[in-house]
Amino acid sequence: MTRRLVLRPRTGWQPLELREIWNYRDLFWMLAARDIKIRYKQTVLGIAWAVIQPLFTMLIFSVIFGRLAKLPSDGLPYPVFAYCALLPWQLFAFALTEASNSLVANRSLLTKVYFPRLLMPLAAVSVGLADFAVSFVILLAMIAYYGITPSLVILTIPLWTLLTVVTALGVGLWLSALNVRYRDIRYTLPFLTQVWMFATPIAYASSIIPPAWRPYYALNPMVGVVEAFRWALVGGAAAPGVTVAVSVGAVVVLLVSGLFYFRRTESTFADVI
Repeated sequence: MTRRLVLRPRTGWQPLELREIWNYRDLFWMLAARDIKIRYKQTVLGIAWAVIQPLFTMLIFSVIFGRLAKLPSDGLPYPVFAYCALLPWQLFAFALTEASNSLVANRSLLTKVYFPRLLMPLAAVSVGLADFAVSFVILLAMIAYYGITPSLVILTIPLWTLLTVVTALGVGLWLSALNVRYRDIRYTLPFLTQVWMFATPIAYASSIIPPAWRPYYALNPMVGVVEAFRWALVGGAAAPGVTVAVSVGAVVVLLVSGLFYFRRTESTFADVI
């Protein structure tokens, strides 16, 4: 007697079922590898784009904000000060954009084959790590050029990198699910990313923010990420403990709520995409 397995969408709030993600881990690696190949396929400069974008942005910031506006850089050479922040920011911005568009970009796969839909934004945010690794080598060269000796806290960089990716994933889960139903998300995303960048202490030091406002300012999760990166790479008087703690709390809220909202709406993706 032949047995049939019938898959039906469930309604209402759903459990996360993260074990299912582990069971489909091979598909995750295939999706991530495919996205990396597509990113550099038929490009003239290839992986060099990972260096060009943050490097030229750093040069522009150094001239406009460092030399002309003379914004404080906490005693650091302004190019190093800016690049330490641009490194995680570029990873976040790229991962957020890719995750937000991951479902719409894979609509043909989404409507034909069953697999955990969460794999798509997960694979998308992992692609930016290749660019990050190349850019990080350039940053180490800059730090050596300016005679800065990192301390052992540089070993915490993988932790802050993970926090950057998780932040992008938390926001990307919300936007990817909303983008399936509301296509104007893709038009608002560049504006959102641009505003978010100026709300993050990349071109300026967070020390210019009044102390009473800093806990509220740290609700922007990228504030804690950027401050942690600078502290880990070039040191400072003290670790940004309170700032990072508030930002981590904001990331947890974004990630958990994004996961549950994504699971709540994924049963309708194939119908409305």
